[in-house]
This record gives sequence, C-alpha cells and structure tokens, in this order.
Amino acid sequence: MDLLIIDDFGLKPLRTPQDEDLHDIVSERYERTSTIVTSNLDINEWGEAFPNKLLGAATIDRLRHGAYKIVLDGISFRSPKDNPDSSKKSLSKQSKSSLAKGGEKS
Repeated sequence: MDLLIIDDFGLKPLRTPQDEDLHDIVSERYERTSTIVTSNLDINEWGEAFPNKLLGAATIDRLRHGAYKIVLDGISFRSPKDNPDSSKKSLSKQSKSSLAKGGEKS
C-alpha cells in the first residue's frame, strides 16, 4: 500500500506479539512508503504503548525519522451541542479563530 494510516495510536497498550507485528510493518515501510500516525499522546509518550521498550524505541525511531509533526490544538468536535443553531454559529467562530492561530505560527 502506498499509504498506511494508524489512527488513535496508544489508545490501548500493545501486547506481545502486537508490538512485534507493528515493528515489522513499520520496518518494511521505512523510507519506502508513507505512513500517517494519529494519537492523543505526545510523541514522547508513545513508548509507553510498547511492552518491549527497546522494540518500541526502534519502531518510534523509524516513524519519527524524516517525519512531519502536526499538532492540532482546539476544541473537540465531539463536544455536546446545546442548540443546533447556536452551536453552528459558535463552531464557525471557533474554527476561524483556530485557523488564524495556525496561520500566525507558520
């Protein structure tokens, strides 16, 4: 596959042999194809998802090498909504604010 997306990495800790399988996949793809990883954890916390810390460090090393880190900061779009009309206006204003903040950092 040209692109692999690993969504919500670290949501649950890996078990053996899951950590070995993930390492094998990442190693096969390393510097050959694209991989996107999403996580609510900071990259420094990813190692905690691996039971074998050495294997985890090697896997994360391969993922980080040559990678682009994109941090999304803002409100959750899964937040409860009070009123459909008021939430659309509020969400629109907050989205524009987030985009403006992102533009300033660039």
